[in-house]
Amino acid sequence: MRLSEDRISHLAHLITDGIWKDDLVDFTDEDKVLHEAKKSIADYLHIEDTADDMVRNKIRSLSRSIPEGSKEWEVLYKKYYQEELDKKRF
Repeated sequence: MRLSEDRISHLAHLITDGIWKDDLVDFTDEDKVLHEAKKSIADYLHIEDTADDMVRNKIRSLSRSIPEGSKEWEVLYKKYYQEELDKKRF
């Protein structure tokens, strides 16, 4: 899922505001916290985009053609996508 920079910034603000309001953390440098939150969101989205690209290429490379949107394609996509995300977890 690709999000605009404004949307990522909005999400980062919501997250940091929620953490602050719930008194989970005291920030000494709010700008740095926002920067790190934005970076974390962008990094996660990059992992998802990369996994999506890899899965689509893997399905296209199968010996027989599987039409996108078909039930079989959906099942394979979910399976391969989860496998790719599992590889990225550390």
